[in-house]
Amino acid sequence: MAALALIRTAGLTDADAVSALLRLSYSELLANSYDTGLLRVALPYMNKANLTLLVSGTYYVAETDRGIVVGCGGWTIEKPGSGEIVEGEAHIRHFAIHPEWTRRGIGTSILTRCIDEARSLGVRTLHCFSTLNAEPFYRAANFQTIRRIDVPMGQAIAFPAVLMQCQLA
Repeated sequence: MAALALIRTAGLTDADAVSALLRLSYSELLANSYDTGLLRVALPYMNKANLTLLVSGTYYVAETDRGIVVGCGGWTIEKPGSGEIVEGEAHIRHFAIHPEWTRRGIGTSILTRCIDEARSLGVRTLHCFSTLNAEPFYRAANFQTIRRIDVPMGQAIAFPAVLMQCQLA
């Protein structure tokens, strides 16, 4: 298996690779925490790279020395879904790791970069809409569980998630 080469800022040219990673990661890794029927209708909303994130300058990919994208994630000051901006707050966005590359520190490395950058720009609180199975990952990075939430997708899908928060200041 190829070695991890680097974590770099994503761009529009990464759209296909990120979409492929999201499809693979979410379909496999969410299967233990979510009903198959729910995943069948929700995954099409989750599996496409968000072009706005890709050009934000705060979205990253982890790439092997062979150019294979095995992780992604980032942060924005805009709240997902509404675009609302609250001074001193930011939001963790669209993390995924290739199922064969989990537990190798890739997600932690991307998250650490997000936290460090957000803190350096004056962000005091990071929010996250975590999937049910990723809650322990974020908790290990000092995020606190606030409550269970339903993330709306499409017109009739309420995707169960966990609202989490990390104080940076």
